[in-house]
Amino acid sequence: MRVEEPAATDEARAPLPSLTARVTDRTAFLVTPAFTVILDAILINVAFYIAWLARYQFEIGAEILVQNYVEWESYSSIQLSLTAILLIVFRLQGLYRLRRGAGLIDEVGLIVNGTLVGIAVMIVGVFYLRPFGLSRLVFVYAGVAVIVILTMARIAQRAHQSHLRRKGVGLHRIIVVGTGPLGRMIMQNVVAQPELGFQIVGFVDDERTEDIGRFQALGRPEDVPSIVDSLDIDEVIIALPSSEHTRTSQLMVACTERHLGFRVVPDFYELSLNQVDIVDVNGIPLIGVRESRLIGVNLVVKRMIDVALASVALLALAPFMAIVAILIKVDSPGSLVVRQIRVGRDERQFPFFKFRSMYQNADALLEDVRHLDEARSDGRIFKARDDPRRTRVGRWLRKFSIDELPQLVNVLRGEMSLVGPRPPFPREVEKYEDWHRRRLDVLPGITGLWQVSGRSNLTFDEMALLDIWYIENWSIGLDLKLMLRTPGAVIFGTGAY
Repeated sequence: MRVEEPAATDEARAPLPSLTARVTDRTAFLVTPAFTVILDAILINVAFYIAWLARYQFEIGAEILVQNYVEWESYSSIQLSLTAILLIVFRLQGLYRLRRGAGLIDEVGLIVNGTLVGIAVMIVGVFYLRPFGLSRLVFVYAGVAVIVILTMARIAQRAHQSHLRRKGVGLHRIIVVGTGPLGRMIMQNVVAQPELGFQIVGFVDDERTEDIGRFQALGRPEDVPSIVDSLDIDEVIIALPSSEHTRTSQLMVACTERHLGFRVVPDFYELSLNQVDIVDVNGIPLIGVRESRLIGVNLVVKRMIDVALASVALLALAPFMAIVAILIKVDSPGSLVVRQIRVGRDERQFPFFKFRSMYQNADALLEDVRHLDEARSDGRIFKARDDPRRTRVGRWLRKFSIDELPQLVNVLRGEMSLVGPRPPFPREVEKYEDWHRRRLDVLPGITGLWQVSGRSNLTFDEMALLDIWYIENWSIGLDLKLMLRTPGAVIFGTGAY
């Protein structure tokens, strides 16, 4: 994909939520627990009425004899009882107080389980009190209708909630104390998981005074009391090393005095929390180190998937790639495919292939266009929206990431993976901070997490945070999810140039 050089200009970025004031919206009540309970009550009644129609009006299941026909009014008390039972079961299961970041599958699972329990209770109760005259199929249809309708309602609510959060509505505003490994771990998780609904207003640190991507430097830890008062903060995340125990305690006291929520990130000797394995023995936590997921069998499986899909893709796309080659040749003189030296896993250099999208002497002209760089990343990346070195065909190749297709060969050669961090130039790696080098721990990829999360609209620090999150949370399912999201990002060309 066209993603290796993210920019940080105001024009390139999507607008960020306000950092100085809480954003409100008149429709925010539509995603509140109270409204959800009322909506569920209405929809359960609608679902039961649909079940009655299906059985007695459309006679789905079997023909209804005249003597067995039951008017809607006879079911009204049963319908109200089912509504009450389901709402109680849903509440007991925690449907109306979901943990932050719970997915749609988690929520639908609770709906299905609660509905089955509620319907079972109703069937037992109703047919114990009134064993004759009522159709059991009504309850079966009601259960199906409740699950389907409530699921559709949740999908609509989540879509609206995502819309509100993009506007900055309903976000949990936090500040992070510390920008060491613990602080950056918090930032990378917030960037990688927007569904959590957190907004990092900024961070405080003794040493770092420059911003980290979208995250603003607000001052020193001693400034936290004044910051939380002026910026309407919901919670303080204290991510200081264990050696700062006294300062951590002082911050906890300051938050308590202001009735402000706080959380402390445990310092496990510079380990990522994703690497920590905790076993409880009669209340005593035993801490160990979990092995990396990208080793052994997992690495073999990932490689097998890479080879299989890259082979199929090359065969399927061969005619299209031939047409692209012809267009490149007709458009401007020069080679069809350029060979660049990039840095891969463990900082090993390798030849990186891509369709030529620039004029033949583009590399020699880099310093001449350096003033157009929009990334402002101290040379860690270069990105120019109106790079004059691009050819006419090259503009389209880069917009839709077509120039990346030859990297399927790199995948077959074992130098890249289908999913992973984008490979940098050696000159860029020379300017990395130590924590940036974590993204070089795995094979680079054609697509990845930040490539489908904003592409060039992300800053370099945000890109690195997402890459590290991917490495620490890798799974086959995550790879497949990112590959499925890639075509949409490519087709719409969002943030690519």
